[in-house]
Amino acid sequence: MGNRYRFSQIDAWSRAMAAYLQSLGLAAGDRVAVMLPNVPQYPVAVAGILRAGYVVVNVNPLYTPRELEHQLKDSGAQAIIILENFAATLQQVLERVPTRHIVLAAMGDLLGLVKGTLVNYVVRNKRKLVPAFSLPQAVGFKAALKQGQVRPVRPTAVGPDDVAVLQYTGGTTGVSKGAVLLHRNLVANLLQAEAWYQPALKKIPDGEQIVTVCALPLYHIFAFNANMLLAMHMGGCNILIPNARDIPALLKALSTERFHSFPAVNTLFNAIANHPDFATVNWSSLKISVGGGMAVQSGTAKLWLEKTGCPIVEAYGLSETSPAATCNPVDATAWTGSIGLPMPNTDITLLDDEGHPVAVGAVKVVVVKRDPALTEDSVRQWCETNLTGYKRPKVVEFRQELPKTPVGKILRRELRG
Repeated sequence: MGNRYRFSQIDAWSRAMAAYLQSLGLAAGDRVAVMLPNVPQYPVAVAGILRAGYVVVNVNPLYTPRELEHQLKDSGAQAIIILENFAATLQQVLERVPTRHIVLAAMGDLLGLVKGTLVNYVVRNKRKLVPAFSLPQAVGFKAALKQGQVRPVRPTAVGPDDVAVLQYTGGTTGVSKGAVLLHRNLVANLLQAEAWYQPALKKIPDGEQIVTVCALPLYHIFAFNANMLLAMHMGGCNILIPNARDIPALLKALSTERFHSFPAVNTLFNAIANHPDFATVNWSSLKISVGGGMAVQSGTAKLWLEKTGCPIVEAYGLSETSPAATCNPVDATAWTGSIGLPMPNTDITLLDDEGHPVAVGAVKVVVVKRDPALTEDSVRQWCETNLTGYKRPKVVEFRQELPKTPVGKILRRELRG
């Protein structure tokens, strides 16, 4: 929204938030949920929680009441910092969860008096983005900072093996599950990513601050580490994009900025590259385009390289690995179609469903055959045309149907048998 924040301001605000949270009487290691989009309050909240000695519980702001209830119960969150846009969802589950302390943020909280008031008016009254709610026990974000500014921050005995974040998975195969990330997990991945980025970072002129586009949601582990933590660790600047689905607004925000790093997912790269306003942005400073979260498609990678001159380097990771496990070299000149190499000091082992190491080249494809004319030769010919050598199957097997669970998940063990 055009505001810029210095590290000193984030430091002061996060100290105040830490002091306020400690004043609530929470015990060391208690869980504090954060239900915020990409707004300035997010890094303030996360830094405040960690400085106070508590554990961050990232929550998707678009969660339904059922999903929010599960996560607050499962994590045992004693407090939550939430944007008022989603307060109605919290209200519906509050009686059934352990969460008793609420810090309520508004979009304009940290935008200054005039702009903040205007933004809040538009969000609430013009765009109708704040459904009616009643949370009388909630304390406003600015009020919490004001209370914390007059309180000291008590020292905490947090160490590398203490829990820093409960990072919940997407829940695509069932209920969302919390990956337990220690402080040393996050620090290790930061240092790995910083070392991996060096060939690209050396292309940035001396003395120029690295600027990263933060269009991915910060509650997701990809942006949490690759954007917020990594950029802050390196003294960089994040351009916060509150809603990456609004491509015109995203491109408008970037049209006045110079930036060097752009972590994104395939769908976002594709939507941007195909948008008619693409040329309004100066892409000449872009040095790193990291693709993660899902497989990058060859057509998207080709178009992105043609239009920006910066190839997408694909990475692979998990919430449990905080997140990067492998990545392609950032000085690559083209998209490779693979997930790259292990990050520094990372060992990778490929196992089958029984936990045994998979032999090199042991790839099998199972085809559900509905076309009687389909043959093994035609499948192999297609693979040779469209897949690199290491991706081509050693075995082709036809089935009439795939073994599945009652909810439609493929039973891989039966399939392999």
